[in-house]
Amino acid sequence: MKKVILFLGLGLILLGSAQAAIVTNTNQSTAFIRMLSRNATTDIDAVYYNPAGLVKLADGWHFYLANETISQTKTVVNDFPLLNKGTYDGKVSVPIYPDVYVAWKKGKIAVSLGFGPNAGGGAADYTTGLPSFETPISMLPAMFTIPAIGMTTNGYSADIAFKGSSIFLGFQGNVSYALSDMFSLAAGFRYISATNTYEGHLTSVMLDPNCPALGFTGQMISAVTFFNTLGAYGVLTPNMAAYLAAQVADKTVDAKQTGTGFTPILSLHATPIPELNVSLRYEFNTKLELTNETKVDGTGMFPNGVKTHSDIPGFLALGADYALAPHFRASLSFSYYFDKSADWDGREKYLDKNSYDASLGLEYDVTDMITVSAGYMKSSVGVTDNYQSDMSNDLNSDTFGFGGRIRLNPNLDIDLGVLFASYQDYSKNIPYSALGAAYRELYQRTTFVFSIGAGYHFGGQVQE
Repeated sequence: MKKVILFLGLGLILLGSAQAAIVTNTNQSTAFIRMLSRNATTDIDAVYYNPAGLVKLADGWHFYLANETISQTKTVVNDFPLLNKGTYDGKVSVPIYPDVYVAWKKGKIAVSLGFGPNAGGGAADYTTGLPSFETPISMLPAMFTIPAIGMTTNGYSADIAFKGSSIFLGFQGNVSYALSDMFSLAAGFRYISATNTYEGHLTSVMLDPNCPALGFTGQMISAVTFFNTLGAYGVLTPNMAAYLAAQVADKTVDAKQTGTGFTPILSLHATPIPELNVSLRYEFNTKLELTNETKVDGTGMFPNGVKTHSDIPGFLALGADYALAPHFRASLSFSYYFDKSADWDGREKYLDKNSYDASLGLEYDVTDMITVSAGYMKSSVGVTDNYQSDMSNDLNSDTFGFGGRIRLNPNLDIDLGVLFASYQDYSKNIPYSALGAAYRELYQRTTFVFSIGAGYHFGGQVQE
């Protein structure tokens, strides 16, 4: 029984690892949202995707500002039979997700700056908690149905909620240089400022015991009062009664984690023929150590000042853009993430392979003023059952993007894009020793993004 009740605090322990698996955000421009393949771009968003390709810009200043509005639903379905309800929906809302780029190009040299959320982003709000919070409570009625004293307990209730947010802001700088008309290279770095926040509570745990001899009438009463009464009547030892009452007492958490890191970035661009652009970019592993800044911690699981590791994995990005016709272009991108080499306080050991994204984008100029585009991206993650949890899970996905560009004048263009990501369900069996059985837990997710961006160019449009 003691082992089971200890799990009442486990849900809040998991808050500390909710963002341990940091996944790089590749959605760094509206142009990406509308075609999903930008690794070889020579447009202004090359500040992020292909810094060496910035030497293809026209001489002068280039500015870009965009925002993405992101909506995501994360669903966990748990088949544990004692739960009141086995479906838990978490809503992620990101109304403001900015992408900002500035580049200056003169002759063979380009200097650029960028800003955006390079990892994390948004807040997940589970208004009814998660299975790992509720399952231990759901076991209490069966545990405290005691025929020997004529006591039955049939139901429970609790007020459970969790909200976690994560935002890793990146400030990037690059210097690009054209070695020749065919080859160029770039070097840069990104400064990461990371913040995770966790707010949660597990309060008002109630049970409905029926045992007239102890004064229980089948009505809902506080679980704290219930255990104290069992201690007073000698059903439990005083120490055990006090321990159990403490476990079901109200618990709240209000904690924040902060840290900073640096990412070196190297980039190479080649134009072997006028119609073809090829790129290679390598981002080094970003070492991040996050420090707890705790206001309230009813569980003792977030000691103030304790540090955890949440690296952003290094990755290799390859790209190719090819003009199939004067007004029709195709783009291929492939990004391979070295997740297993990151330090996530041991959680990386539960990966069986690194993850990757592979995408295809198509772009067609309907007129000199209007361009339409579409793209597809396949994402694969190398997770195992031990890695996945209700608090933190990664899923394979198929993503589709659509949109276009409107050139309002030779210097100003507007991008519009929408993205829909369909994730593959992942299920695993969780053993419950108290019941001698294992039950399925299912993870599901959908994502929708709308984005609008504007680019302004002093000195001419982007060179094609």
